[in-house]
Amino acid sequence: MERQIYLENRAWQEGLALMMEKLAGRCIPKNEVIDVRSSLHRITGSIVRAKRSSPHFAASAMDGYAIRAKDTHGISEREPRWLELGNQAVQVDTGDPLPEGMDAVVMLEDVLELSERGILLQAPVVPWNHVRPVGEDIVEGEVLLPIHHRIRPQDQGALLAAGLLQVEVRQKPRVGILPTGDEIRSPEESLLVGDIVDSNSTVLASLVEEWGGVATVWPITPDQPERLEKAILEISESQDILVIIAGSSQGRDDYTSQLIQKHGTLYLHGVAIKPGKPVVLGEVNEKPAFGIPGYPVSTYLTAHLFLEPWVKHLQGLGQDSANLLEAVISKKVFSSLGSEEFVRVKVGKVGERWVAAPLSRGAGVTMSLVRADGMLRVPRLQEGFHEGETVPIELLRPVAELEETLVCIGSHDLTLDVLSSHMKAKGGQGGIASAHVGSLAGILSLRKGEAHFAGIHLLDPETGEYNKSYLQRFLPGRDIALMNLVYRTQVLIVPKGNPYNIQTLEDLVRPGIRFINRQGGSGTRVLFDYLLQKQGFTKEQILGYEREEFTHLAVAVAVASGAADVGLGIQSAAEALGLDYVLVGEERYDLAIPREFLEEPRMKAMIEVIQSKAFQEDVLALGGYDVRDTGVFYG
Repeated sequence: MERQIYLENRAWQEGLALMMEKLAGRCIPKNEVIDVRSSLHRITGSIVRAKRSSPHFAASAMDGYAIRAKDTHGISEREPRWLELGNQAVQVDTGDPLPEGMDAVVMLEDVLELSERGILLQAPVVPWNHVRPVGEDIVEGEVLLPIHHRIRPQDQGALLAAGLLQVEVRQKPRVGILPTGDEIRSPEESLLVGDIVDSNSTVLASLVEEWGGVATVWPITPDQPERLEKAILEISESQDILVIIAGSSQGRDDYTSQLIQKHGTLYLHGVAIKPGKPVVLGEVNEKPAFGIPGYPVSTYLTAHLFLEPWVKHLQGLGQDSANLLEAVISKKVFSSLGSEEFVRVKVGKVGERWVAAPLSRGAGVTMSLVRADGMLRVPRLQEGFHEGETVPIELLRPVAELEETLVCIGSHDLTLDVLSSHMKAKGGQGGIASAHVGSLAGILSLRKGEAHFAGIHLLDPETGEYNKSYLQRFLPGRDIALMNLVYRTQVLIVPKGNPYNIQTLEDLVRPGIRFINRQGGSGTRVLFDYLLQKQGFTKEQILGYEREEFTHLAVAVAVASGAADVGLGIQSAAEALGLDYVLVGEERYDLAIPREFLEEPRMKAMIEVIQSKAFQEDVLALGGYDVRDTGVFYG
């Protein structure tokens, strides 16, 4: 097939509107009739009316005696009256049908005296006193539920009470998902170099289910036009919506746009968003057809922008409005002009301000979606946002959960994830939202009031002490509590078997040895620079000194994948990936906490967890840690 370039670069809103304009009139919601007891969360396809009244008989609303109200006319305290049992008074319980001829109920506690003679009353009773009349709750023929209503448990109860065993609802849109690519493998298969696991199909199928549709995943299809064509036509015959994963760009093996154009109509190829630009919008067999980019973040984002509106349209629903929150952005966000960018962020409330910390922006970084609390949109004609600017955030988590979240900005350590997990296990919703920017940046975040605490491990070369001098220098006048989290072992991380026989820092200057560094301002970087200076080496002698990673695990991954021969990091990161290491020394990793936060319940809960035996045992199990001072405050 002939290779094509992007046909358009429109705003995504224009692309969606164009597709809706062309196709929505022919793709309309369809109805089906189902059992009320199986209708939870389904969308009503028509107005639902009651088939019978509820209650359908006059019923006693109290335990007492059914009577005729006229028999009590004239009764008073001075002139009480006996009503004969069986004739004038019949005992009833709550919910019992009112005996024929009776029109009121007297509560047991209003009966002055009870005997074989009957009941003695001292006050008159009005008609229908303590009686549930026919239709008190539901009247036959009245509207129970409007069209396009999502059925809830209480709605099911009302439908059954009103005599309805079946209800007309929208059919669930059927979405056919086609994973494509020569390199794509099912999750069960072992992966070779170059293989990619098919996670996108599961994500899309679950999103479709979340939106009210039903998804069917087709077998993974290689980049062969004939096989792709056959699968696309097969899906278009049996499904309401087609989704083709990958093959939507302009590479030599990208056929999605051409096949859609061949068997239907291609409305748009390429929209001005980042990530997710190479999306394809069209129709096959008068069914909406989407070419979704294969990078996980692009898949997720374009599905929300384009697939979700169609799944909801086929149920007669509109888009839900976004849950927005105004937050201060913790660092400057750069963005190129021409594309609307979607930046994933962590969100937490520090003092009276909401703070948003940007996460990794790569289209393939799945964990940026897992960790994200919200999404920041950078408009097409804007180059980003300044640090400290107030921006709107589209929330991905409930506000109540975020209000319980503690914000940690600073150095990365594996124990922070263990700590957050223990906090949630104790019943806390929020846990810890951590942004890994390095120790110095963490201290600066405290100065700007953007974090509850910072993880730091900064060695003072002059005194040999950790952290105190940096707090005094960068946070003069601030009352900061310093609590030890762990002592940890810094090591030179090397491949299994140490094939390059690296034993000391001196080996790093050998020709051809590729080093992977931590980012400037991190405690590990400060330590490395100190050790280099102490031994008389310069950064120019280190191949790879300028190549930086933001976490210890990222350094370990670089070594494990063969992208680097050695890196400086913590022992637990090496052990987590089964790598070897050479001991460099022990360092202290502390939490710097402004004292005004120490009395907050969520902070007290965190400190309680840190000081617990269970947490410390899990930390020791990671390897490379010492908890001798864990939970101890310094000054």
